[in-house]
Amino acid sequence: MMIEHELRRLLADTKQKEELKAELLKAGRSGDPMKRFCEVCLKNGYEIYLGELFAYGQDMNDSKLRSTNGGGSFEIDGWSDAFENLLSEIEQS
Repeated sequence: MMIEHELRRLLADTKQKEELKAELLKAGRSGDPMKRFCEVCLKNGYEIYLGELFAYGQDMNDSKLRSTNGGGSFEIDGWSDAFENLLSEIEQS
């Protein structure tokens, strides 16, 4: 999956590029955070598009639910927002 590669590359780069990290965190707190986050990514050479980022988060959540015994029917707190988890990981880098 291309987005996984781009996200890994982005996370690695935020550890060394404070300006990029700050710009991404600011975008993540804007009025339309996912859209603005993707705009910052694209401007900086990371092919991370809004639809793909949304679908990636949804796929991650769905996979976690399927992995529970018998399949989960309800979201588990803390699992549902992959974008927030991504921002948290960037903040901690």
